[in-house]
Order: sequence, then structure tokens, then C-alpha cells
Amino acid sequence: MGLNIRPVRPDDLARLVALCAEHAEYEQLSYSNNGQQQRLQTALFSLPARLFMWVVANDNDSLHGYLSATVDYSTWSAAPFVYMDCLYLTEDLRGQGIGRQLMSTLIDFAKQQQCAEIQWQTPPDNQLGIGFYQHIGAESLTKIRFTLRQGNHL
Repeated sequence: MGLNIRPVRPDDLARLVALCAEHAEYEQLSYSNNGQQQRLQTALFSLPARLFMWVVANDNDSLHGYLSATVDYSTWSAAPFVYMDCLYLTEDLRGQGIGRQLMSTLIDFAKQQQCAEIQWQTPPDNQLGIGFYQHIGAESLTKIRFTLRQGNHL
């Protein structure tokens, strides 16, 4: 099966939403499909784009993984950085070097965006992912992630 990494296209979005649900299941998180396809369409293809994404596609253009990122800004370093939101590969592709190729794509993107740093997070029980990130030379930082959703009151 030939594979290539390419930017996401509008016709990928239905399968991409299904991959997002698979990713959530892999991380043992809940996922509810409630209009993500349209919101992703806007975030990815409006100008300026708010989200950047690459997919892993086979020769039949079937999707088997994705990587998404945003460009953010760090107060402490007073510089932009790339934030990798998601990296997901279907189980049959894990451990075959595709993750490394996706990270190389992201590094090239960071250089194009004039960002000297890429940041991301992963669940503490994602031992496969943690091992991969350590293998490519990434450093881990100890932090706890919080989320405050609209409707929650201060």
C-alpha cells in the first residue's frame, strides 16, 4: 500500500471526522459529532486559516491518519510557536515510521512560519506516543491541562 502525506482537502472532511472519533476512542475520551465537519471546513479553508492539517492517504486516497496544528504565541519567549493539536495514525500504520514523517512535515511547516519551537501534549498513559516522542528527541514538561468550557460559571 503506497502512502503519502499531503495537506487536507475539503473532500477529506467526512473521513477526517471519523478519524477524530477513532482518535478520541484510542485516548479513551468521549466524542460527539455535532457539526465538526463544517467548523473544520471554516477553520482550515478560510483566510487566514486558523488550523493547519496534513493527512496520511493511500493510493486510493483513503485516509489512515492525520496531524493538526495551530500557530500560537508564547509570552515568556515573546515568539510564535507551532502547537501540534493532534497526531493520530490508525493501528495498522503505527511503528512504521509514518509518525516520524508527519513530524518532519510539521518541522518544515514550523520553519516556514518562522517558529523555532513546536509544543504539544499527550495523555500520561499514552506510552506508545510518549516513547515515540522521546525517541525523536522531544523533551517532556510536567504540567496539568485544564479546560474551562462556556457555560461553566466563575
